[in-house]
Amino acid sequence: MERCFSVSGDSGGLTAPASPSPVPPVLTPTPPPRRARVRYQAMVDVGKWPLFTLLGAQEVSRIRQACVFGTSANEAIYITQDDEVFVFGLNCSNCLGTGDSQSTMVPKKLDFLRGKKVVSLSYGSGPHVLLATEGGELFAWGHNGYSQLGNGTTNQGVSPILVSTNLQNKKITQVACGSHHSLALTHDGEVFAWGYNNCGQVGSGATANQPTPRRVTNCLQGKVVMGIACGQTSSMAVLDNGEVFGWGYNGNGQLGVGNNGNQLTPCRLAALQGLCVLQIASGYAHSLALTDEGLLYAWGANTYGQLGTGNKSNQLSPVHIMAEKERGEGEWPAVGSKRTRENTEEAWHRETDRIVEIAACHSTHTSACKTQSGQVYMWGQCRGQSIVLPHLTHFSCTDDVFACFATPSVMWRLLSMEHDDFLTVAQSLRKEFDSPETADLKFSLDGKYIHVHKAVLKIRCEHFRSMFQSHWTEDMKEVIEIDQFSYPVYRSFLEFLYTDNVDLPPEDAIGLLDLATSYCENRLKRLCQHIIKRGITVENAFSLLSAAVRYDAEDLEEFCFKFCVNHLTEVTQTAAFWQIDGNMLKEFICRASRCGAFKN
Repeated sequence: MERCFSVSGDSGGLTAPASPSPVPPVLTPTPPPRRARVRYQAMVDVGKWPLFTLLGAQEVSRIRQACVFGTSANEAIYITQDDEVFVFGLNCSNCLGTGDSQSTMVPKKLDFLRGKKVVSLSYGSGPHVLLATEGGELFAWGHNGYSQLGNGTTNQGVSPILVSTNLQNKKITQVACGSHHSLALTHDGEVFAWGYNNCGQVGSGATANQPTPRRVTNCLQGKVVMGIACGQTSSMAVLDNGEVFGWGYNGNGQLGVGNNGNQLTPCRLAALQGLCVLQIASGYAHSLALTDEGLLYAWGANTYGQLGTGNKSNQLSPVHIMAEKERGEGEWPAVGSKRTRENTEEAWHRETDRIVEIAACHSTHTSACKTQSGQVYMWGQCRGQSIVLPHLTHFSCTDDVFACFATPSVMWRLLSMEHDDFLTVAQSLRKEFDSPETADLKFSLDGKYIHVHKAVLKIRCEHFRSMFQSHWTEDMKEVIEIDQFSYPVYRSFLEFLYTDNVDLPPEDAIGLLDLATSYCENRLKRLCQHIIKRGITVENAFSLLSAAVRYDAEDLEEFCFKFCVNHLTEVTQTAAFWQIDGNMLKEFICRASRCGAFKN
């Protein structure tokens, strides 16, 4: 039977060995590898990550893949639909690969990677970055103090370099970064490792650093690996038969081998024998595993409740969590009771709502999972709180947990954006406004037509509901003439019914305010007042004040009056001031006088 496997990064322990950097590692795992039968990737909004708010909507719409990384989530890389690679952010240790050490708020293009489709990306805590392409090439850049770039030197990689030593004729399909070491998985199921090796995380049987890629053998010899993951100073691999192996640092039991001793070569997780693991995800010092039956296991550090066991005790071996509690016979509702069917269906739903995805990121102590029905749970360190049991959220994907609750708000995997032709109801309505192809009614103003749909107008506006249901003469017409409002104003009103938005200059908003008052559209009236307030100037202040009085907009009237008083000298010198009605001028002077506007 063909199986699919996916792993995400693990980091080292809370009681870590001596390390060149106190910074926790960062690893972004890849989606399920090539033989995956099921994809659970959801459409993701990169705008949930603060760094991406620097980009405009048009640029965001071009993004196909993205990753936010760094010790403070201050760096980002994204790939467009045209396979162009861009980076921006702080640029610690040259991790942006731009050829210099300068930070940038404006995305810079990595021309060296242009046109190379990215299939896997990961990063460490230096940070250093690894990237694998569809063609099987491996590129690296960033921090290189321990040869984690695999080029045989310790010079920082200011630009992407091709990693090729011992990888000739090898097609790389997945990469994983530890704090300062690296793993690469080939199409043939071989694992190569290099970089920092103080705890045996390279799997060579020794603790000397490895300057170039070296194949990991020993217990993996002759076996086919389907997925890899790195911790701060530890490594893990999932085989094609569902077995899991770990090596490197194990101070908090994050290897799950039943003790806390380091492993210099791959060691099988005996506690998971008989289970077929599909996915592994590890956090700062803990690990999660998901089986083909939808069962979730956790082990390692538990200081923040990140194992989801209900306590904060570390676990040296995998523990089954989120298991459905068995019901006693007396717990089932009595036959014939009013809610028997509903309760039975609810219980059946819980029992069959298996877990289909797990998530953790080794720069955080946060865990998350998603069920078959789409429910997303989170636990561990969530915005400073220690959540010791899985907590049901309102999110639609595990990525949202890390965007909104993890610290730092990095991405736990390389995200792939789904760009298709699907439109929401709101988007569809917006698209069909003033569309001759689908409209069944036209409004005529100033010799121009506006195409609309009767059904939409009836649903959105009480005025039109009465018009088309009360046997008005307009109900029988295909074209309705409008002469009391201008074309821009009436078009803006109709567009508002389709979009909930108004885009008019303050002067035109006065006319729309008149329409909103006539049609009793209170929300539109408030929007118009808001537009007018934002656009008030010395030149138009008195005109806007006159409009506010005329349309009985008390809040707007008060706002405009105060503006005129505060800028009295300038306002009284404008043409608008001397063109107003005499009675209104007298009223203004009297009111301003009562406010002390003319006192010396």
